[in-house]
Amino acid sequence: MFARFTIVQMKMDKMDEAIKLYEDSVVPGAKSQKGFCGIYLFTDRKTGKGYSISLWDSEEDAVANEQSGYYKEQVGKFAEHFSAPPVQEGYEVSVKA
Repeated sequence: MFARFTIVQMKMDKMDEAIKLYEDSVVPGAKSQKGFCGIYLFTDRKTGKGYSISLWDSEEDAVANEQSGYYKEQVGKFAEHFSAPPVQEGYEVSVKA
């Protein structure tokens, strides 16, 4: 299993709007992607920082998702909500309970 982290700094006045957009647009779309296992959004309302974590069957599935343009399209929906460009990181899921 593989996890893709997208770390963002949101504009404080756009946070609720971004959360709703994530829930209404990103989550349903992600469910139809090959190898998709789950997705989570963590937010800190005091700082505006957010972490999106998507889980994939394999790193290859996560990379294919990105190469298809789907990931870039989803991130692009949030351009007006971010105060800085997002940072992406990927990790092997070493332990799952």
